[in-house]
Amino acid sequence: MTDPSPSPAPPQKSLSRFVPILLVAGAFALALAFRVHERLSLDALYAQSAALDAFVARNIIAAIAVFMLIYGAVVASSIPGASFLTLSGGFLFGTWVGGAAAWIAATIGATLIFLAARTAFGDLLRARASGWLERLGNGFRDNAFNYLLALRLTPIAPFFVVNLAPAFFNVKLRDYLLATLIGMIPGAFVYASVGAGLRAALETGAASDPSEAARAILFSPVVFGPILALIALALLPVVIKALRGRRAETQA
Repeated sequence: MTDPSPSPAPPQKSLSRFVPILLVAGAFALALAFRVHERLSLDALYAQSAALDAFVARNIIAAIAVFMLIYGAVVASSIPGASFLTLSGGFLFGTWVGGAAAWIAATIGATLIFLAARTAFGDLLRARASGWLERLGNGFRDNAFNYLLALRLTPIAPFFVVNLAPAFFNVKLRDYLLATLIGMIPGAFVYASVGAGLRAALETGAASDPSEAARAILFSPVVFGPILALIALALLPVVIKALRGRRAETQA
């Protein structure tokens, strides 16, 4: 009688699943090291504009790289301020370069937090977004790609929730990446154009008088157009809801 063969050893859990959460932790530490939370204001941006401009002029590549690192760290660690950073990118680098840098960095940061939510630490992240998860669940179950794309295009839910929620509804990484890449384009370039317009308005010399500076910024052509675009983005959910209501009435 032969001895029974030994039972196979239990499979070892891959350490690679901890990589995203470690990267998120590193991003959070990076954001704290740069004291990003203390600098996310227009006053701080304008006060340090001369030093920032000098750094950009000395080495544009390094400046863009640092900007993208900080941006990715803010998004990955879910620190509020992504919109302000996009505006800052336009202020420092112009609409197209600043918008593109913000777009790519935001996608990387969002993907990191999405992957981190699928690790053993996902329960901690789920607790933070628990209130919104129930509201978004049906949409992700029905058509994950189109629903995520709509959430990216319209500011319905908080940005960090949209980054996290797909991980809890088994959205494929490919669909997440594609919807994020496409959906972030309008917001990235609209906010960057506002930042570029802010720079143009301040360079007129109106900044010496705060009230005059405010009027110059708001009514400058390079700012007024992007502001209208932001309003259009904000109203898009209302328009979509109204169109759906009409379609439901016609089908009834």
